[in-house]
Amino acid sequence: MANPSSASPASREPQALSSSDGATTAKPGERSTPYASNVMRFLESVGISNPIPENYSSEDFYSDFLCNHLKTDAVLRGHITCFTTVKPTILNSMGGLHGGVIAAISERVAIATARTVVGEDKELFLGELAMSYLSSATINAELIVDGSVVRTGRNTTVVAVEFKMRKTGKLVHSSRATFYNSPIAKL
Repeated sequence: MANPSSASPASREPQALSSSDGATTAKPGERSTPYASNVMRFLESVGISNPIPENYSSEDFYSDFLCNHLKTDAVLRGHITCFTTVKPTILNSMGGLHGGVIAAISERVAIATARTVVGEDKELFLGELAMSYLSSATINAELIVDGSVVRTGRNTTVVAVEFKMRKTGKLVHSSRATFYNSPIAKL
């Protein structure tokens, strides 16, 4: 009598799993988990299956979108201060500032801050962006975004970016970006 566990993994057919409502969550040849239908319902509830509106498909929409949320206050050598207000367009499903927006703003502010100490004759390449999400910034919260150069050298520049509540000064997010500086090739 053959032992069912002795069959080779390649000869086993994947089985479709059913959720409690009876819906099949996998097609033949695909893997699934018991939670697949719950995950799909969640993704559909946050609009993952909605088509992208035509005006959001334009070239460099992303840059324009971010710039509309950032207002520059001060630019000094090695330091930049900006303000942003949490609007409904940049909220996550829990009602706080979306983590991807925080990372994108951090990257933009870090690049601008690094540019205050790295000459135009060098290109900047982002090597690392480390994020710390310490607290939530809810709708209509006003944030101060401070970028400052921690270290700059011949080949690298490190920038710290902090997001603080404008009213209380409470630190809600922080990041650290490491850039590699390299001369622009002259061909």
